[in-house]
Amino acid sequence: MARGGSQSWSSGESHGQPEKQVAAERGGKMVKETQYYDILGVKPSASPEEIKKAYRKLALKYHPDKNPDEGEKFKLISQAYEVLSDPKKRDVYDQGGEQAIKEGGPGSPSFSSPMDIFDMFFGGGGRMARERRGKNVVHQLSVTLEDLYNGTTKKLALQRNVICAKCEGVGGKKGSVEKCPLCKGRGLQVHIQQIGPGVVQQAQTLCLECQGRGERVSPKDRCEGCGGARVTREKKLIEVHVERGMKDGQKILFHGEGDQEPELEPGDVIIVLDQKDHSVFQRRGHDLIMKMRIQLSEALCGFKRTIKTLDDRTLVITAQPGEVVRHGDLKCVREEGMPVHRAPLEKGSLVLQFLVVFPEQHWLPLDKLPQLEALLPPRQHVRVADDMDQVELREFSAGERGERGWRQRRESREDDEEDGPRAGVQCHTA
Repeated sequence: MARGGSQSWSSGESHGQPEKQVAAERGGKMVKETQYYDILGVKPSASPEEIKKAYRKLALKYHPDKNPDEGEKFKLISQAYEVLSDPKKRDVYDQGGEQAIKEGGPGSPSFSSPMDIFDMFFGGGGRMARERRGKNVVHQLSVTLEDLYNGTTKKLALQRNVICAKCEGVGGKKGSVEKCPLCKGRGLQVHIQQIGPGVVQQAQTLCLECQGRGERVSPKDRCEGCGGARVTREKKLIEVHVERGMKDGQKILFHGEGDQEPELEPGDVIIVLDQKDHSVFQRRGHDLIMKMRIQLSEALCGFKRTIKTLDDRTLVITAQPGEVVRHGDLKCVREEGMPVHRAPLEKGSLVLQFLVVFPEQHWLPLDKLPQLEALLPPRQHVRVADDMDQVELREFSAGERGERGWRQRRESREDDEEDGPRAGVQCHTA
């Protein structure tokens, strides 16, 4: 079967009208041109499966990431596959050739980029979505625990790109957009560096002239408002509503408020809450944790204490006389913790960890000790035999042998106390 046309596609030449019509047959019908078939290396009678297989092989071979210098060839391969893979477009091409496709018939191309075809064929839908949408912008917003407890509104000033109003995002006069001369429309520049005798290294970088777009506006035609960048900087003030019960690290989304870029949907502005440390309370989920130091007399004889809440109320807590509070004990007040996000009438618990403060050395005269001992539980009596060694108990000081191990164990116990409750929390109802 005859196959007309030369292999001029390899040099990136146009195929507007062939020099003469080509006699070829497909399914019993004559086709006007075979150049798209020649580009893919298939016959006009090729089945859809054969066309797909041929495109896959060529697209992988000439993809710009693999062969940066074959960008034009990749475009021609994608254009041919776009037409021949669609039955309606293929019929239009067979009957009227490339000119019929260009005239916008029912089979006119609809893809905006050869990469769209490649991504659809090889399952790259995520890349297409990224190309149609701008980047998201992430900002941290510092908030206090009071802000998260009560809710608040904060104003945040952002700098963002907006499409230039003067040139409407073109970058210059209408019709002034041209193929970038530096990267030849690829959007990438290839740099070759010799790193040794007979050894060269090839690297690709984003074209600085066109910022990877493959197109630019001639310097003499560039817009005075944006200098050809197509976008300008704008200051925008947004109000961030921090709802009751939100958490550290929670994200608040402002859809479409990110940087604008021509032909792209703006990205989002994402606000990430960054909670400051609080001097009294620590948050764990919906609970609030605080440490309360009490004297030994309070631990043994009961006490009353007040607590200032995050919404500026005062709670009075009471330990009844005779109720012993041990060092490290955990107790809680229900419904006085953090509000539950989007269920603000529900709250967690306020958890208190008690740290009992013992008196200083020799705080009581020796003659008073018998009176105190008479009030306390009896001490343990030990019988001392003659064969026992009696030793003196002293303070542990620096330089003592084994000091580091003892200190580490002591610090570990203190860290456990500082970290707050582990289990066995007792709760009271306010």
